[in-house]
Amino acid sequence: MRSRILTSMLLGTVMLGAVGCATSEEWAEWKGHNAHFASGNHVGFSFRNREGAQPQVRRTDMAMAQTESWWGKAITVSAEQIIQN
Repeated sequence: MRSRILTSMLLGTVMLGAVGCATSEEWAEWKGHNAHFASGNHVGFSFRNREGAQPQVRRTDMAMAQTESWWGKAITVSAEQIIQN
């Protein structure tokens, strides 16, 4: 029981901390959608391409982003940086 309470408190703290990091533009973008990510593919792409990391963009990512209408901060890479799959 104590473990569940501590876990809940930790999760709540992390969520509150994340709330403070969003800009007004990001909030406006998120409010326009019913979920944080468009799909499981979108989640995977976002975790693989965290801010500050070297982008890992595949051609299939580009196709899925267009098909599934992903939103959020765009990642820009040159044609040479796109991973073939």
